[in-house]
Amino acid sequence: MENNAQLLKGVLEYCVLKLIAQEPTYGYEIVMHLKQVGFSDLSESTLYPLLLRLEQQGKVTVERRPSPKGPSRKYYVVTKEGRQALLEFRQDWSQLCQLVEKIFKEEPDE
Repeated sequence: MENNAQLLKGVLEYCVLKLIAQEPTYGYEIVMHLKQVGFSDLSESTLYPLLLRLEQQGKVTVERRPSPKGPSRKYYVVTKEGRQALLEFRQDWSQLCQLVEKIFKEEPDE
């Protein structure tokens, strides 16, 4: 995926939002989950500005929760607006994938 930075940039926000929608979580946990599924180049310095943007857009809220070790953690919780954005993205993504598949099926690779 390292050669697809622009593609990744376009969908990373929704991948993060989807993880938060599954269950409230904190930044480091999001990074680790994304790395486990193949986003190996992702760093916290990429994630935290994205989380701030999601918060500013009203797609997530932040809750401070105690941590078993050290200070409290910022947990991100998806909002109604965030769930709606995910629904819209899912529909758009599905349509885009269908269009791309049509193009790639038209002609054999050279």
